[in-house]
Amino acid sequence: MTGHDDGTARPLAAGLPDLTGQVALVTGAGGGVGRGIALRFAAAGAAVAVHYRTSEAAAREVVDRIERVGGSALALHADLATEDGCHRLVERAAAWRGGLTALVNNAGVQPVRGLAGMSTAEWRTVSDLNVLSVFACTQAAAAVMRASGGGSITHIASIEGTRPAPGHAHYCAAKSAVIMHARSAALEYGADGIRVNTVSPGLMARDGIEEAWPEGVDRWRRAAPAGRLGRPEDIGDACVFLASAMASWVTGHDLVVDGGVSARPTW
Repeated sequence: MTGHDDGTARPLAAGLPDLTGQVALVTGAGGGVGRGIALRFAAAGAAVAVHYRTSEAAAREVVDRIERVGGSALALHADLATEDGCHRLVERAAAWRGGLTALVNNAGVQPVRGLAGMSTAEWRTVSDLNVLSVFACTQAAAAVMRASGGGSITHIASIEGTRPAPGHAHYCAAKSAVIMHARSAALEYGADGIRVNTVSPGLMARDGIEEAWPEGVDRWRRAAPAGRLGRPEDIGDACVFLASAMASWVTGHDLVVDGGVSARPTW
């Protein structure tokens, strides 16, 4: 699917830094948080490659929304469970506009399973989809960015990377690894002008969550100083900031976006 670009200027969303001229790849951008990130990058003026694995219709709807307001976007399919799939996705995104300035590693899974009944295969699946894809996409993107003078890479981690939750041991361990990968990558890629950070969301609003988990949503709202669940645009705004010149001296950082829940005492 080709992107739209008629060469005309379009107004940027109020309050966002200007990312005009940037080319961003957002993985897992067909729905939820990924959709919000892609839309905010487009609202800031970036051309956006919208990755999907199974949600083709949703990804194309994101592209259509961006194009309808004069933006430029491209839907790209890839299976990020393999190194080859990750590398080919980055290559296609970079070939679209002749480069890549921002990567947001958002794709991942969050199953619920207690440790006592968890199989090695279940653990490995969560690790591969949440950690291997971050490693491989980052490695491929860094090679492209290095050749063009640098860029920004942001991993979507989680507050569960530092705060465990029952039934989420595999997910928590994976997100902890993602946070440390970003710090290590920031250290090793910094000389190439590449900044690497993480954004760690708290509980995000999604369709049906209040009906499926009313007690959990209520506990969250009472615990969060901001008094609400997160919205996809909250995470998108954090990612846009990290990709902008405003964050030119920010690297190796975990930006927690959780409405203040992490500030609550644990005793």
